[in-house]
Amino acid sequence: MNPRHRKNLKVLVPMFAILGMMFGLVAYAPQLYRVFCGATGYGGTTQRAYTDPAVTSDRTVTVAFDSNVAPDLPWRFEPEQRSVTVHLGEQKMVFFDAENLSDKPIVAHATYNVTPETSGLYFNKIQCFCFNEERLDPHEKVQMPVVFFVDPAFAKDADNNYVDTITLSYTLLRSVNPSQSKNLARFLPNAPPDPVHGKQLFAERCNACHALGTNKTGPLLGGVIGRKAGSVPGYHYSPALQNAGLIWSKTNLDRWLTDPKKFVPGVRMPVRVLDTPSRHDIIAYLEEAGEKRGSRVGSNAHAPGGEF
Repeated sequence: MNPRHRKNLKVLVPMFAILGMMFGLVAYAPQLYRVFCGATGYGGTTQRAYTDPAVTSDRTVTVAFDSNVAPDLPWRFEPEQRSVTVHLGEQKMVFFDAENLSDKPIVAHATYNVTPETSGLYFNKIQCFCFNEERLDPHEKVQMPVVFFVDPAFAKDADNNYVDTITLSYTLLRSVNPSQSKNLARFLPNAPPDPVHGKQLFAERCNACHALGTNKTGPLLGGVIGRKAGSVPGYHYSPALQNAGLIWSKTNLDRWLTDPKKFVPGVRMPVRVLDTPSRHDIIAYLEEAGEKRGSRVGSNAHAPGGEF
């Protein structure tokens, strides 16, 4: 290669590399922007959490709710209550009513943010219809739960010293990707539990402490239905659960997941699942998994923590 061509290549190769990087940034800009907003709370972007924090604060904040519907979406959509007052770190569940006013099934999705924008980094949603494309059948009505908490670190941020109200705002839009939708009928009172969704919830909200076949921070949960509480060999239970005399029926599991420390005072289990469909789906998954695996019990115990 002659010196002139070599010199040209030294200029062209870096330019093509820079152009490739620019095209890549343009292609992935929406995803990068969402990641940035989620990490920083920029623009009032809320956070995603799977459990509430272990501590609460004496400081309270009012959370107000705002709902909007795009003009081309024939839905009614509004909060059941306009505001609630919560302690920082307190897990809270509220409901939004949705109704399809048309004669056709329609899929929608929600955009959302909180104001003031400085609160976005501390506003955590555990359960929300806004995580999915959602479908309502003709004239169907549902109550959709939102489970959230405001991180106690909110009180340590000087930008929030004088913030006493956070507004959570939703706008429902007609979906551009209806094939990926979930049916909001899962929130109806008579909806059957979904073990497939329960498996997903277990992975998100339980798997840090529990497994089906071995003890972790919490005891193994394979074959939990029908088992006596506090009876897994090799696991160090709290005296409260060990002496509770409970059999883990589906009803008792439902009461436990709703509020374990209220159901059995003195236990260590910190996690609550406030919305009924999620509890029933998790229990359905545990029942199905138990039937498949049998009642195999392991003894790989770790440090004490959550219980079952």
